[in-house]
Amino acid sequence: MTEEEVRQRLASLRVEHRDLDHAIAALSNGGTSDMLQLARLKKRKLLLRDQITMLEDYLIPDIIA
Repeated sequence: MTEEEVRQRLASLRVEHRDLDHAIAALSNGGTSDMLQLARLKKRKLLLRDQITMLEDYLIPDIIA
């Protein structure tokens, strides 16, 4: 992957993460929560967060001070 492709993937993951956040909030505030669906959304959100972190680490190299 080129750096530009990584940045595009990172942007799409952030959008999906934000959308999941809104979906989780809507489901939680809906009153009749589907706990299984809520757990699946939260798990997907955590996986996205891990992928975002991994791509951010790829773009920002470690600097030894």
